[in-house]
Amino acid sequence: MMSNIKVFAGTSHAELTHKICGRLGIEPGKVTTRKFSNGECQVEIGESVRGEDVFIVQSGCYEVNDMLMELLIMINACKTASAGRVTAVIPCFPYARQDKKDKSRAPISAKLVANMLSVAGTDHIITMDLHASQIQGFFDIPVDNLYAEPAVLLWIRENIPEWRDCCIVSPDAGGAKRVTAIADRLNVDFALIHKERKKANEVASMVLVGDVRDRVAILVDDMADTCGTVCHAAEKLMEAGAKKVYAICTHGILSGPAIQRINNSAFEAMVVTNTIPQHDNMKNAPKIKCLDISMILAESIRRTHNGESVSFLFSHVPL
Repeated sequence: MMSNIKVFAGTSHAELTHKICGRLGIEPGKVTTRKFSNGECQVEIGESVRGEDVFIVQSGCYEVNDMLMELLIMINACKTASAGRVTAVIPCFPYARQDKKDKSRAPISAKLVANMLSVAGTDHIITMDLHASQIQGFFDIPVDNLYAEPAVLLWIRENIPEWRDCCIVSPDAGGAKRVTAIADRLNVDFALIHKERKKANEVASMVLVGDVRDRVAILVDDMADTCGTVCHAAEKLMEAGAKKVYAICTHGILSGPAIQRINNSAFEAMVVTNTIPQHDNMKNAPKIKCLDISMILAESIRRTHNGESVSFLFSHVPL
């Protein structure tokens, strides 16, 4: 049993919070969240947090703006109730794709979210597979950016018989560092696809750089939203002679036409983690497989609470 710790669940992913608490051997904290008729969030913390080490688990999914606002209110409620330390556990960080000023008059929304979290009273952030690592620099408080990579490597070794002769593929140049790290750990080759976008969520052209002929191709990315890119990339890989194509994405946002695209795609399987709830998606798309990362988040919470290093989790899956 752990003392002086409270873990609260936001409404975005209560199941993940229960799995985390089950691993820590504690009960989730009592909190009531509701909405006024005009849509305003109302939060009521149902137990004392005075002097406690508080962790609030809220993922950036579904109604993202509502989830973010609810998280900010919960943080502020705990802070004003004299919590000793408040840590926001955000498995999927909202607005992470808006991390730079890529055209005139564009906002850097990820920086705005960082400011809002700090002003609300957050003392520490735990997140997973940030879209861009530099987002950590938007904060003046500690940020632990965990990686799904150890769990992904384990899944590949256990579920793909031909993994020793596979090719790890990045669907865009931005993910090259991610796929080379995985390819090095597996001691296999890697390839990447160069793409040009006309506008957001719409790819104009793709060019494969690397050889996948007569091999298993494993597409790796940090997030899958409408799945236009990965499904188009899968077709490109099959045209280039790949035997099978798998896709592994940390954050399965799967919005808009994503489910239909996955069902019609060339994938053997589309693997996503449960940073975002996947029950409904798995019912509607049999190709979707869910990878549980609750043990990584639970261990990071335990280590943070006890003042231990979390760097072990960057390369190992806790048992």
